[in-house]
Amino acid sequence: MVVIDSGKYEQDLRKGVLVLAVLSQLRERQYGYSLRQALADKGMPIEEGTLYPLLRRLEGQGLLKSEWLVDAGPPRRYYSLNDAGRELFASLSTSWGALTQVVNTLVEGTGR
Repeated sequence: MVVIDSGKYEQDLRKGVLVLAVLSQLRERQYGYSLRQALADKGMPIEEGTLYPLLRRLEGQGLLKSEWLVDAGPPRRYYSLNDAGRELFASLSTSWGALTQVVNTLVEGTGR
């Protein structure tokens, strides 16, 4: 009997939706730690070693804006969606909605 570790497959599923999850939380300005907490609180924990390179990549692709701010504590780099990021988020959200409907139909076995 073959034992399959579903962890790798679950990780692959998460990778596919990570950009959409991050964009969803950057509709409002966030710094890295607050973004990690927001995602974790909503059931999508993410490692620092995954999040920060993703933020830099999305910013490099022209989807985010960032700025350094000094509040009462140490300086923090805040990220938020720019116009291109908002457009991509809207497009991916629409695609995600359609995709989840199809996958739910397939998983539930109620397809045509």
